Amino acid sequence: MLRVGNLQRSLTFYTEILGMTLLRQKEYPEGKFTLAFLGYGDEKNHTALELTYNWKTSNYDLGTGFGHLAIEVDDVYKAAEKIRAAGGKIIREPGPMNAGSTLLAFVADPDGYEIELLEPKA
Repeated sequence: MLRVGNLQRSLTFYTEILGMTLLRQKEYPEGKFTLAFLGYGDEKNHTALELTYNWKTSNYDLGTGFGHLAIEVDDVYKAAEKIRAAGGKIIREPGPMNAGSTLLAFVADPDGYEIELLEPKA
């Protein structure tokens, strides 16, 4: 689960830029928050990302415990270029990892959460 400061901005990023599908969304008026679940397939067979939007909070301190989300892509270079062309922010250009040969890149979502793109292992 990620807490987001602007739900529509985050939904646009995860659906239009990263290509996820909004699986379900529900408002909780008594608690003054909205939950949205996104993914690359149905929740029965795929992982879902939960976004929590607290109605009166527009930003969060990302903290030091969170590292990043990771998403496997067929081609890191093409995925990064597609994200850049759609207005996404590339924070580490595609290439081999620091201490190995895995190809990866990093992007940031609108709230600053880092997402690692990695190619499948051979």
